[in-house]
Amino acid sequence: MLTLGIDTSGKVASAAVTDGERLLAEKILYTKLTHSQIILPMVQELLDDCGIGFKELEAVVCAAGPGSYTGLRIGIAAVKGIVMGAPHLKCAAVSTLEALAFGVSAFQGKIVPVMYARPKIVYAGCYESRSGNVTVLDSDRVTDEEEYFSGLDTSVPVMLTGDRCEEIKRLYFLDNGNVLTAPVPDRLQRASSLCAAFLAAPERAVPPAALEASYLQSTRAEKDKAHRDA
Repeated sequence: MLTLGIDTSGKVASAAVTDGERLLAEKILYTKLTHSQIILPMVQELLDDCGIGFKELEAVVCAAGPGSYTGLRIGIAAVKGIVMGAPHLKCAAVSTLEALAFGVSAFQGKIVPVMYARPKIVYAGCYESRSGNVTVLDSDRVTDEEEYFSGLDTSVPVMLTGDRCEEIKRLYFLDNGNVLTAPVPDRLQRASSLCAAFLAAPERAVPPAALEASYLQSTRAEKDKAHRDA
């Protein structure tokens, strides 16, 4: 399935095209600009480089979250806009943490993606990889990092990935040889990993109107409203 992936959930903007067997192209840019300025020109350039038009694509996938509130909305809006112009396309939004796990799926064992949320609070999930097959062991959550990692079973090999992985290793598992950190190029979001996660379960495709972000915590607007209503 010729699939376009778009990731705007974090500090990088990323787009990728895969045919299910090969990664045809990928662009990743660590940027200080807003993703709304970057992502659609990046997608167009990527498709032009591959000689592929939107009508030739079969699916387009973005990050559902957790991640940047604004970034997630930009990615989802981009996918909805693309599908509106090419209604034959399947579309889906995939967990950012699941995609991070797919980014290190060559590892055999437990994979724990961990992303910074706010001081001492992280987004974390727990997955298992066997022969490249990634399955969920524990659902994604926003959690106190000390509470989560003090209870983590490290009797089996564990791979930490995500933007908080190096700090978690240093703070909680410095002398634990069973806990590893992902290679630097694989710690941040990659659109190719979104494609891999979607293609492992293409039945998750939904109508574009059903695409939603999964923030795992209340947005600032929701918090402000709750404070006003209190």
